[in-house]
Amino acid sequence: MSSSDHNHDHDHDHDHDHPHAAIVEGRPGYYDIMERAFEELMIEKKFFTANDIRHQIELLDSRNPALGAKVVAKAWSDPDFRARLLDDGRAACEEFGITFYDDTDLIVLENTPSVHNLIVCTLCSCYPRPVLGLPPDWYKLKPYRARAVYEPRKVLAEFGTNIPDNVEVRVSDSTAIQRFLVLPMRPAGTDGFNEEQLAALVTRDAMIGVIQVPTPLGGLSDD
Repeated sequence: MSSSDHNHDHDHDHDHDHPHAAIVEGRPGYYDIMERAFEELMIEKKFFTANDIRHQIELLDSRNPALGAKVVAKAWSDPDFRARLLDDGRAACEEFGITFYDDTDLIVLENTPSVHNLIVCTLCSCYPRPVLGLPPDWYKLKPYRARAVYEPRKVLAEFGTNIPDNVEVRVSDSTAIQRFLVLPMRPAGTDGFNEEQLAALVTRDAMIGVIQVPTPLGGLSDD
């Protein structure tokens, strides 16, 4: 389900520091109006209730990249858990206490000294929401969705991630039923870190694959 420096077949349906255009709240757009109309129609037809919608929103709001960071830290610290995570990402996350509210599979892709993984969804914004929460705005934009496929090294460089020519870049395209999570390489200088300290190093963007986890400055603290 992945390819080197380009996209594989597609059968569907956190933060980095460089600046983006400011998001300005204005009048509702076409899709906002259609979303509201659809919601009201479904409630009127009794397919679901307003409370069902509220519960789902609260569920989504409870998910954030800190969950994925804890999974990564556990995998770095526990070789047996790492093996189970790479074998069946969803089952390992459920074992870790993360529930899935949909029927998607989770494939965890491991970065190595010879392979760097990058995640994209070329058709929309499929994303491992149970583990990372909502995707960042740039992940949903057409330029990222297209360019990540045909010029991934340039896209990575724009995030400040320069991948050597001897390292393979694999781009994996998420689908409606199959999502991906990157297991970044554990940075040097963290041998004495516990899982909480390791998790604090892991960002959303590292688990999408647009950045690497940097070596912590100053090494292990005395705290």
